[in-house]
Amino acid sequence: MRATKQSVLAQRLRALRQARRWTLKQAAEATGVSASTLSKIENSLLSPTYDNLIKIAAGLGLDVAELFTPSDAHMGTGRRSLSRRGEGRQYETPYYDHRLLCTALSHKRMMPFHTRIKARSFDEFHDWSRHNGEEFVYVLSGEVELHTEFYQPARLAAGESFYIDSRMGHRVISVSEQDAMVLWISTHADLGEH
Repeated sequence: MRATKQSVLAQRLRALRQARRWTLKQAAEATGVSASTLSKIENSLLSPTYDNLIKIAAGLGLDVAELFTPSDAHMGTGRRSLSRRGEGRQYETPYYDHRLLCTALSHKRMMPFHTRIKARSFDEFHDWSRHNGEEFVYVLSGEVELHTEFYQPARLAAGESFYIDSRMGHRVISVSEQDAMVLWISTHADLGEH
């Protein structure tokens, strides 16, 4: 992850934890993410998985986008947010480069991303990704292969899409010559209720 983007997450997470006067152990109990993992995130030594971001946000009673917004930024309560070309909060993982879109609104029920799929093999992943909610992915360019716990892998080309229950283990890899680009929308029932 680029240091400037990671530092926003690291600083924000530390500030949120300290504002609650929580130790790392207390934050771990609230979020379900280990204290050592939280420490590594706060010190910019680890880029958390999307599943861990969801757990951290839920444990703190926040929207995922709020983890990337400096504490002095205004989190509007209106129902409109725009993202212009190239705008959005970058979030990189070993498998995907996400650009979080329309981040000005807090407590959204959907989290939209413009994502570059970097993963090229099912075996690159340590475990299935799974969390509450649903996901919709529309392939913008390239070709992806969707792997899920209960179905055979499915290949999707530009113009095709999938919709899944996110509680089912899933992984998405790029199978095209260049990294695939997708519009990825994830819902989080537990976050939308805060």
